[in-house]
Amino acid sequence: MRQVSLPLAGALIIGLLMLLADRMVRLLDTTLGKKNSFSVVFEMLAYLVPHYLGTALPAALFLGLLLGFGKMSANSETDAFMASGIGLNRMARPVILMGVAISLISLVIMGWLQPYARYAYRSVVFDVQNVEVFYLAEEGVFMQAGDRTFIIDKLNRATNAFEHVFIYENKDDKGSDTVTASRGRLLESPAGQRPTLHLEDGHRLTFKAAPDVNSADPAIGEATEFALADTPLGRISKDIFRPRGEDERELTLPELFAALDNPPPKSSHDDVSSELSERLVTAASILILPYLAIPFAVGSRRSARGFRTGVALVLIVVYNEIIHQGASLSNHGVASPFLTMWLPCLLLALFAAWRYIGTCFTLRNDPVGGLIDRVGDFFGGLRHSVVRRLGWGTTS
Repeated sequence: MRQVSLPLAGALIIGLLMLLADRMVRLLDTTLGKKNSFSVVFEMLAYLVPHYLGTALPAALFLGLLLGFGKMSANSETDAFMASGIGLNRMARPVILMGVAISLISLVIMGWLQPYARYAYRSVVFDVQNVEVFYLAEEGVFMQAGDRTFIIDKLNRATNAFEHVFIYENKDDKGSDTVTASRGRLLESPAGQRPTLHLEDGHRLTFKAAPDVNSADPAIGEATEFALADTPLGRISKDIFRPRGEDERELTLPELFAALDNPPPKSSHDDVSSELSERLVTAASILILPYLAIPFAVGSRRSARGFRTGVALVLIVVYNEIIHQGASLSNHGVASPFLTMWLPCLLLALFAAWRYIGTCFTLRNDPVGGLIDRVGDFFGGLRHSVVRRLGWGTTS
């Protein structure tokens, strides 16, 4: 368990960090990437954890099994166990139970946590996209909000007051507006609709048309002063984010079963059936992983272990892609989920069972393992030949 758990935990942590780091860059761009928007970014990342965990957990388990049993096999620990009467099947019992536990955990994550987290994430995205950028403003930083560019010198978030603001609004062919003000405040609307930007002691420069660089006549602007000026901001409306369950990805497993006969407004029976099958197939596939990984991990000391591990990882990636593409075909009503997802799952289970039984309960040579070793030896010999021809392996 320790041999498998350590690489499993390492792969899970590294995988999650890589997936979240990639999304974090895009979220920072969505929320303008300022210091005061970090809390929003981390909230959105927290809602994405169940989604990525559903992907990373099976992959981490498979990699942990390959590395754990591969290390024991390379160190002849499996040979010592079998010499003492403990076979591979008995050694595999703890990790098979681990696979059952992780399958149940994944079922809970995909069946309940992911739908609620996905809805919460979409709700936050809605709030971020519909809130005026002044709420995310940072002192001394130029920021972009649609056609508006602005910078604030001093900002007091407790009172929504600011000093020395510059606002430039590009209206394309209709010209532009440039506003400066000594101070101002962001006033909340009592009805929770569009807030108001209250400016004091300012100047406005307005151009009625966009300047023409090819024209000999300079653009003429209109400059005005104002003591007070109020302007509505943003796209905040009285509408709140919709209720959960608009599409099948926001439904829990019991809700998906119930929605087979009554799909959500923006989904069809094929969408619901495909989503339900994909979640159940993913959970069922985790149960197969111990039986699939152990025959790839163990072998003779002369076998190409690195090549075996690579082939096993390619196999699981291809299988995962087949399931995703099968879900897409089922979504569009091209084929039944039983053909596009359950059949590949059954074939993988039969292949894993055949290899597992041959490795643990028979003395015959593993034809798949032998073929992989021969291909690995061929590529290894080819690599050594190329290295010798290029002189990279010689020392002076």
